[in-house]
Amino acid sequence: MNKIIITLTALLALSCSQDKPTAKKETETKNTSKPNIIVVLTDDQGWADVGFNGATDIPTPNLDQMAGEGVIFSNGYVSHPYCSPSRAGLLTGRFQARFGHDCNMPYNTENDETVGTPLSEIMISEALKEQGYRTSAIGKWHVGDHPSLHPPKHGFDHWFGFPGGGMNYWGISKGPLQTIFRNGVKVPEEELNYLTDDFTNEAIDFISKKDDKPFFMYLAYNAPHGPDHAVEKYLEETKHIEYAGRSIYGAMVNAVDNGVGRIDSTLIANNLKDNTIVVFLSDNGGRGEHADNRPNRGYKGMLFEGGIKVPFFIRWPNKLEGNQVYTNMVSSLDLFPSFLEAAGVNPTSQKQLDGKSLWPYILNENNNKPHDLLFWRSVGGYEYAVRKGDFKIYKSATKEKTLLFNLKTDAYERHDIANENPELLAELEAEYKKWDAKNIAPGWLDPHIPNCIKGQKRWEADRKKATFKTANKNSHRSKR
Repeated sequence: MNKIIITLTALLALSCSQDKPTAKKETETKNTSKPNIIVVLTDDQGWADVGFNGATDIPTPNLDQMAGEGVIFSNGYVSHPYCSPSRAGLLTGRFQARFGHDCNMPYNTENDETVGTPLSEIMISEALKEQGYRTSAIGKWHVGDHPSLHPPKHGFDHWFGFPGGGMNYWGISKGPLQTIFRNGVKVPEEELNYLTDDFTNEAIDFISKKDDKPFFMYLAYNAPHGPDHAVEKYLEETKHIEYAGRSIYGAMVNAVDNGVGRIDSTLIANNLKDNTIVVFLSDNGGRGEHADNRPNRGYKGMLFEGGIKVPFFIRWPNKLEGNQVYTNMVSSLDLFPSFLEAAGVNPTSQKQLDGKSLWPYILNENNNKPHDLLFWRSVGGYEYAVRKGDFKIYKSATKEKTLLFNLKTDAYERHDIANENPELLAELEAEYKKWDAKNIAPGWLDPHIPNCIKGQKRWEADRKKATFKTANKNSHRSKR
């Protein structure tokens, strides 16, 4: 059954009826040259933190317009519920557990060349460079701290950003992992203003360079990851949000939206828009504070839908009609093979890839589903999840059991049906074991396990505290 939904506008897409046409009409002139490719990756952004997924408080007009010009993935997943492993999966097109990248790099030690995505793994940048692309990585890296694992070693011609997992937005250096580099050289701090804008400016400069080669750009904003820093012009756009934390967070998202809009204007000015693929997604579900993952359960770090389902769209004006929503499961792992096919390469030539090219499915050439099975693993199986069709299991360490959900009837994972369906539970656990047999143990560990335990205990304590009776006669009154 065709799973593309055509809509009058992106914002109304989910409530409209199905229709068939998805590709550009045959009568239109087709540009057969290799497309430019831009991946815009945000950091810890929630599902409902964009207008095209229903946000009403944070203004994202540019992202909404671009989503409306392409295909929104309403079941778009990343391969891991937090930062570094998710990025490793996206960039290699492989389940990161295949090469032991289950965890963030350790925070309290100096990591060597064995900690991170190894050079033996082929990244999108390397594969496209072989096809004549010039390549750029801008923003947060976080897949290898050691200089031997930085972007230039992974096929990127141009690099502007910081190596680590987080940094203040003013560009003030704090050690080698929190320093802005351009092609390995430290950028003077006085040249930096606000990192979200700085990354946008660098992207515009790269796009505007006159070159006959097509380009691939991996633009990984660190927004809206903490620390919560914003400048006045973006805070002005969210002054209507009365909760200060959400207002600042929203300003950080709005800064990304503004940057993406400026990049789109640059594509138009350089006559590049029609033959440029733009993909937008977050690296994982929204963070636990200030982000909005509703209506999904959970947040970053969890394998509930709120930790792994992300805002996600693709636009390619030369190929795709706009105002579409694709409802079957897709994964960030599908981007690598999709880009290869767009560049004229048979994606099956890269036999290591775990994803599938999405073009046959979203261009209505193949009415089957890209995936019937998807898998997730954290910290070597401390937690894991499997989605098979409408059913999903989640081995939750914090809940101390393996949960089973029917996402067709219970999309928000409210009702665990494991006890009533032991055979189905066993079937999905067997699928996991079969898949995991091809993985290796984590190459290093991070604090995810103690953080999960700590978070669950805090959750339980806060709920219990709410039941306490107090002798303070004014305890029921709001403090003013």
